[in-house]
Parts: sequence; C-alpha cells; structure tokens
Amino acid sequence: MAYVEKEGDISPDIVDDTHKLWKSYSQKRDIWAQAAQEDTEFRLGRQWSAEQQRILLERGQAPLVVNRIHPAVEAAKALLTSGRPQFRVSPREDSDNQVAQVFNGLLEYMWYISDGTQALRNVIDDYYTMGMGCMMVYIDPLKDYGRGEVCIRDVDPLDVYIDPNSRERLGDDAENVIISRLFTKDQAMAMYPMYEESIRTAQSDLDTDRPVTDRVDDKGIVFPEDTATKTDISWGTHNEYIRGYERYYKIWVKRFHIKNKLDGKEEVLLEEDMPEFLARPAVSINGQIITDPKKAEGMIQQLSQEYDQQAEQAKMSDQDVPPPPVVEQLTFQDLVEQDIIETVSVPVQRIKMCVIMGDQYLYSRILPIDHYPIVFFMNIHNRTPYPVSDVRMVKDMQEYINKTRSLIIAHATTSTNTKILIPSGSVDMQDFEQRWAQPGVAIEVDMDQGAPQPVQPTPLPNTLYQNELAAKQDIDHQLGLYEMMMGNTEAAPQTYKATVSLDEFGQRKIKSKLQDIETGLVRIGKIAIPLMQQLFQAEKVVRLVQPNNSLTEYAINKKIYDDKSGVTDVINDISRGSFDVVVVTGSTLPTNRYAQLEMYMDAYEKGIIDKTEVLKKTEVFDMEGVLTRTDLVQQLQQQVTGMEDQIKDLEGDLQTRERENYHLKQRAELEKFKADLDKVSTQSKGAGKLFEKRLDDALGQVKTEVKEANRATS
Repeated sequence: MAYVEKEGDISPDIVDDTHKLWKSYSQKRDIWAQAAQEDTEFRLGRQWSAEQQRILLERGQAPLVVNRIHPAVEAAKALLTSGRPQFRVSPREDSDNQVAQVFNGLLEYMWYISDGTQALRNVIDDYYTMGMGCMMVYIDPLKDYGRGEVCIRDVDPLDVYIDPNSRERLGDDAENVIISRLFTKDQAMAMYPMYEESIRTAQSDLDTDRPVTDRVDDKGIVFPEDTATKTDISWGTHNEYIRGYERYYKIWVKRFHIKNKLDGKEEVLLEEDMPEFLARPAVSINGQIITDPKKAEGMIQQLSQEYDQQAEQAKMSDQDVPPPPVVEQLTFQDLVEQDIIETVSVPVQRIKMCVIMGDQYLYSRILPIDHYPIVFFMNIHNRTPYPVSDVRMVKDMQEYINKTRSLIIAHATTSTNTKILIPSGSVDMQDFEQRWAQPGVAIEVDMDQGAPQPVQPTPLPNTLYQNELAAKQDIDHQLGLYEMMMGNTEAAPQTYKATVSLDEFGQRKIKSKLQDIETGLVRIGKIAIPLMQQLFQAEKVVRLVQPNNSLTEYAINKKIYDDKSGVTDVINDISRGSFDVVVVTGSTLPTNRYAQLEMYMDAYEKGIIDKTEVLKKTEVFDMEGVLTRTDLVQQLQQQVTGMEDQIKDLEGDLQTRERENYHLKQRAELEKFKADLDKVSTQSKGAGKLFEKRLDDALGQVKTEVKEANRATS
C-alpha cells in the first residue's frame, strides 16, 4: 500500500531503541501496574492476603468475601452500554453534506462488524477496575475478501506502555506509545503470514512485567501471560514464545496541499507523489484549459467535426475557411507555473507505526492520522498516564464489609455453640464433651465444687448491621449508582412520574463517567474517518440492518459514466474533505421506554411527528411490515371512502335522473292529452262547420221551396 515505508527509511537501531523504551516505560509504570493488577484481583474476589487469612483462621473466623464491587461494576457497565453510540459527522468546510451522512453510516458499520458494544464493555470494565481502558482503531487488510475494513478492538491496559512524561488525558503529548505482549510463534505467524521466516528465526527474552500480588487465590483465576510465564518456561518450552512490540510515535512529514482553481477540487499529496502529479497531461483548446483527458478528447473530436463541416460549407459558398481550433498540449507543471493550480508545501504531523517481533523488525507504515490510534479512557486522571480506579477508592469499604460479615458469622457460630464454665477437676472433660454433644443424655457432675455455668456471648449491636449497609451504599455511590437505578423497589417513590424524574436525576452522577467515555468515542470517530478515506478507494456498498429490521444502504465512491460527454462522475467520494465528529450525548445510556413512548405518542397526537418516529421508540421488531400494512389499510380506507363518496354522488345523480324521468313522463302524458284534446277540438270544430254547412244547405233548400211555393200561389 501507499502508506508502507521503504526499508531504507528505517533506522537500523529501531529494534534496540524499542527494547530500551519498553524496559524504561515498564519500570516507571511498575507501581501503577502493581496497583492495577491488585485492583483487578480484588474486584474478582481475591480480597484477603495470605497473612490476613491466616490470622482469621487462627481466631476461628472464616475469611468470607461478600463481593459488592463486582455487581456494582457490572451495573455501571450495563448502564453505560445500554445503547449503541450515535455518531454525528459534519463537514469542516463547504463539503458535501451527503458525504457526511455516509460517514455516519460507515462509523455505525465499523461498530457493527467489530462488535463494538462488547469491546466498549471491556473498556469500561478496565476503566472502573484498573483506572484506564484502551480501545484501538486499526485496518484489518484480510476482511471483506482482502479489500480490508476499518475495525476497533479493546486492548489490555497492562499491554500498553505510555510515555511517563505525558500529561494529557488522551495521551496526545506522549512521545511514544508501545503495545507489547507475549505471543506464541504460531500466533505471530498467523497474524503476520508474510513475515513467517523472520518470526521463526527471531530470538526474544521472555522478561515479563506482569505484577504478582499476595492475594490468596481460592477461585482458580488465570490472567494473561500466566500460562507462558509459569508453565511453559518452567518446563523448558519457552522457545515457543516471543515478545512482540507495536510502537507508535509522531513524525513530521511534508505534504502538498493542491487546489485546482478550474473546478475547485482540493487534494493532499505525499512528497513522492508530486512528480507524477506535475506530469499529468492537460489540454488548452481555444484558450480553454481542460484537465480531464476523456473530456478533452471528446471536445477535440467534436470541434474537429464542426471545423470540417464549416470548411466544407465555406468551400461550397466560396467563402474564407475559418481558422481551425487551437489545441495546445500542457502538463500540470505548466498550470502550476500559470497559477491555475495552487500548490502549498506544509509540514504535518503523522503517526508512524513499527512492528517488531523479538529481535526482528517486520515492517513500518505512516498512518494518515495525527492522533495515536490507541484511545485512552482514563478514570480519575491525575495528569499522568497512571490514573486511579474506582475500585481502589472503595477497597477500604469492601474490606470493612468482609470483616464485618466475618465477625457476624463468627458471632453466630459462637451463639449456636454454648460455652460452659466448669469447676476445675469436677468432671472428666473428654467424657463431658462427648456426652454434651449427645441430645437427651443425663450428665453427672460434682456440685460440691460448684455448678457448671453457661456463658452466652454479648449480642451484636444493630449499628454494626447498619454500618455494613451504609458501606455497600458508599460503594454504589462512588461508582455513580443508586438503589432505584438498580431496581430497588424500597427506594422508589409511589408515583410513576416521580419514579421517571428520579431515574433521570440519578443518572447525573454517572453522566460524569459518561463524558469520559464519550470523549474517547469522539476520538475514535476522528481517527476512523482518515483511515476510511485512505482505505476505501474503490466502490463499496455498505448495508446496515437496524434493530427494528429496517435496512439502510450506503454506496461510496460509486462511479457514473456519461456516454455523451465521456465524463466519469463519482458519487459519495469520501477520499476528500475534512469532517468533525461528535457523539450524541447520552446515546449509550438507558432510557425509560414507557416515558419515552408516552412523550412520542403525545407529540404524534399533536401532529408534531409521524407514526414512523413513534414506532422507532417501540419494541416492534417488524417495523417495516407494520408500516407497510398500516399504509395498505390506510390506502384501502381511502379507497373505500372514495368509493362511498362516489356511490353517494351516483345515488344523487340517480335520484336526479328519476325526478327528471318522472317530470318527462308527466310532460309526455300532458302533451299526449293535449294532442288528444286538440284532436277532439279539431273534430268538434269540423263537425260544427259541417253542421253549419248542412244547415245552410237545408235553409237554402227551404228558402227555394218557399220561393217556388210563392210563385205557385201567385
């Protein structure tokens, strides 16, 4: 890869320097390592020293352990890792906001493939127990079928050696940070298969600085390197082991910040990449500079065709031939000289990583980050790389609980075994003790020398029991826990809303611890983004399945080719730009589901949010299915409503048509009646006229007959 250094750049003394630094750092952290190991053993139940156990047994008291620290640490871990951290990425300058959203998905993807929740649980466990947890961001080149992934993992704090002069909480001012531990050679060769021969021939001293305490182990607890240092070395098989070193330190390197004023793109290049950059071709076409070879080739071809057509038309019309396009071949060096491309040489700080196995140097590389890839979660930080743990702060309380409980049990044992004061020489003691242990047996004694007197132990005061309870509460409070937060019903108020309020108030103290955790998580995000920008150069599709079964997909560095212009565009190009990362405050803490759901339901009823946001806060697994089905029901309801409206409209139209038909029938009958009436009237008029005619004819005949009669008489 580009970030692997050449062999000639490595100092030949790097192996010896690393060995000396490791021994120096180991000696200076010896007191802290001893205390951290003792705190770890104390938390796991090794709470009595050999001398203390011997004294208790001589007194007839049991070296009992009432481990209050372990459940308190587990409760704190459960609170601080109840949810996954939610990263929020924003561009530092005028960059694409969509790319920032893609980084949100990539950080969540990194957390998922690395089992980040379990790694964070281990870190918080070390944070409370040893005073410091360590998490590392690294590139695993073998994942994703050899394409590599950016991952995280937790690191044993006793394997980490920090510059003792460092004073910052995150160790930014440390000169060196070394991770060193014992490996079997098979382990080392499996981790670095390309350096198998060097590892096989490597020689190493097996000096271990793992602390050993005087705490009595009656539980069979085994710690790292116990097998290598106690079993194999004693049996003479120590040649199978080798000490490995990962050394990180800061160096200054030269980088060139490139700004192309033509398209506004910016790049940051290594010094060895500058000759290749300056030799890149560019083309000036009629004074227009084009840096994309494909675009320039297409433009030249298009202008040539246009020129040929114009020249042909000019010849046919006897006009002057236009000048051909002016094409000038350039390089980026010419553009730099013309101040079209601006280059600025700046020294930047980078982290250099060297890997050594035994006395063999394997490889080194320069990481594209200026912070150590090992993130420190320090608890009670005293401006040294040796913080204090909460377990160390409550050890006295735990020892007090153990001694009190041992005393209570010893008192109970004494109370169940009555002591008898017997005058000297009055009985045979051996026979008396045997017969005393048998129920219902008469015992003869000589009363002349005095009667036996039973002796009862003095009752223990109630204050002793109260003090034990107070000590347990003190331990919980030191770790930021309260009884109600752990489900103690006696400490809970009577009302629901009061319980919710007190639960929120009770988390204020543990939020102080949470700020330490979130500071480290923010640093993890800031380290992971440059590693992703360096690693993910090709197209990649990331799919995330959310807890509610919804699927989110992110496509990065996706190339789209335009056949017409010949230009290749890259969507979600993550290789450029600078970004800031924050962690949503309290995203890992638990929330009261019922109170939260009630708040979301109220907001939904008021129309502030939609049902999708409400479902996200429920435990409905198939959220997508519920949304799909509810959408289908709503669609069917809308269709039914529409059909009902349509039916009402049709019913109204039908009633209107019926009324119109009724009126039409009435009108038709009326018209028919009118027609019949007109016919009768016409017939009546015709009959009348005919009658009048016949009457006139009869009258005329009568008149004629009268005239003829008159004539005859005359």
